[in-house]
Amino acid sequence: MPEASSSTGVAQLSFGKAVNAALARALEDMPEVVLYGEDVGKPGGVFGVTKDLQRQAGAARVFDTPISETAMLGVAVGAAMSGLRPVVEIMWIDFSLVAMDQLVNQAANVRYVSAGRLAAPLTVRTQQGATPGSCAQHSQNLEALYAHIPGLRVGIPATAQDAYDMLLAAIRCDDPTLVIENRAMYHGDPQPVSLGGPIEDACGARVARPGRDLTLVAWGAMLFQALEAAAQLAREGIEAEVINARWIAPFDWPTLLASAGRTGRLLVVHEANVTGGFGAEIAARVQDELYGRLRAPVRRLGVADCRIPAAPHLQAALIPDAGRIAQAARELVGEQRDRRAQP
Repeated sequence: MPEASSSTGVAQLSFGKAVNAALARALEDMPEVVLYGEDVGKPGGVFGVTKDLQRQAGAARVFDTPISETAMLGVAVGAAMSGLRPVVEIMWIDFSLVAMDQLVNQAANVRYVSAGRLAAPLTVRTQQGATPGSCAQHSQNLEALYAHIPGLRVGIPATAQDAYDMLLAAIRCDDPTLVIENRAMYHGDPQPVSLGGPIEDACGARVARPGRDLTLVAWGAMLFQALEAAAQLAREGIEAEVINARWIAPFDWPTLLASAGRTGRLLVVHEANVTGGFGAEIAARVQDELYGRLRAPVRRLGVADCRIPAAPHLQAALIPDAGRIAQAARELVGEQRDRRAQP
């Protein structure tokens, strides 16, 4: 399967192979790109996503680092300000907390404190989400934390095409950008991916499935659960529109507001904890913008406010799935029916 950046056309790639293809293209097309992190060079990454990239681009541009997230991102800020476009892999987003000063106080502030004279075009590749056996320090979903910081962009790809397009968009972007992947998706079934072509901007949602009765918005691994739930609902005569949010910051408000304004109902689904999750921001904004046009209150579905256990059956009890999403959607549609039935 083609992975080189010179590949064009459509290829069947897994999510991880699509990430690899995007990195290969960036290294070939942009000489200012360097790629580094723990085990990304010769080993090819702990998840195998950077396999063969050091051989293709050379050890001067793809290399391993010591175990120090603070050092990795501190170097990235300086390198980005000096003309390079570093791509840094942080194995788990949980570990990025060690280097929050570098991201929040340094990278995010460069453009502002220099009055636009400087930029820090660095990309952080990381992953989050629960998989069987992952413990509480390897399973947090922290997108809302980083989306809260002005100056940072945050993207969460869901499909293999997203993985390819969004990573290239992040690398080309002049703002510091986090691309948050999900390791459960790296080695999934291949999907058609269009390679080559123009690089998109680091923004924009996608309508994954059209519908008229309610809007489901999700990102990352939850998109596929939302799509499966929509298929279940369709068999019952409920047509759900599914929005793949893709970029959490900047968020594509026009696309979501247009959909929710038309359907009159909105269900937000994410793998993060409900309290303080990005779904709360979406709910507040939609209620503000569409007050009086909604047929039911905005509803959020996420994980309870607890740590994620390692046991697969306990994880399954916490994380939203298609069945729970479909049931929440039925209740949203039923709320309007119940209200109409009241005297």
